[in-house]
Amino acid sequence: MSARMGRGVVLSTMMSRAMTSCTRINRTMATLSSTDAQLLEIASNAAPGSIADVAAVMESIDAILPGSDGLKWFNQLYLMVTQQVDLQPQAGGWKDPAWLTRLDVVFAGFYFSAIADGLSGSAKGGSAKTANAWDALFEARNRAGIDRIQFALAGMNAHINHDLALALLQTDDDLGLAPGIDSPEHDDYESVNGLLEKVLPAALTFLANGVLGELAQDTGNVGRLLAIWDVSAARDLAWGFADHLRNLTGVDRDVALDAQDQLTGVIGRALLLPI
Repeated sequence: MSARMGRGVVLSTMMSRAMTSCTRINRTMATLSSTDAQLLEIASNAAPGSIADVAAVMESIDAILPGSDGLKWFNQLYLMVTQQVDLQPQAGGWKDPAWLTRLDVVFAGFYFSAIADGLSGSAKGGSAKTANAWDALFEARNRAGIDRIQFALAGMNAHINHDLALALLQTDDDLGLAPGIDSPEHDDYESVNGLLEKVLPAALTFLANGVLGELAQDTGNVGRLLAIWDVSAARDLAWGFADHLRNLTGVDRDVALDAQDQLTGVIGRALLLPI
């Protein structure tokens, strides 16, 4: 076979696979509501390269979701917190801004992938690809009687307790790093914890009673829920879990990830119980 013919076969194969993939996505979207079809398209095409790109994707998601959709409130919380942390670097600046930015972008990518996987699985009657932690939120998206801040914290639970350790490992692999407790990267990570402790209560209070066009909800639940779910503790556990996973392979790694996912799913469903 000539080089030209060989290239032609490869190109033909790639085009065929691309067309098959597009056909599969189109069939999946045909079984979804109009809103979810748009959401799937946004999440599937998300390829952020910066924090500004991440925020733009979240803004697109916010624009299409109605107030009755619980995912809107996690997405809005995530957007607010991302923007506020980005605008409030620690005094003197970050010690490794490239690592922190890469982590933020990779981390957000796990959220967008969870949406895409969840919607694709929903259209097919369920999918083992979606993490149990995210299923807890997706199953309750349109359920009445759940406060906006509950949806927001259930999303944070899935994203931090399930996704963050994996995002840390991917970021470290991308940059060829293995930061320890005494590293500049860990110092930046802990500084973000401090910022989140400051901005999260105000952001949740805004979701409870400051959203234009939405009925005010009990702001007293903010303190009660934050007493149950501590963002700094969750992030510290994610760092430790990433270190644990770094030393595991094969079945041992799969078992550890599955146990973490099951526990995170239980916590998520508990956060979504009536209060």
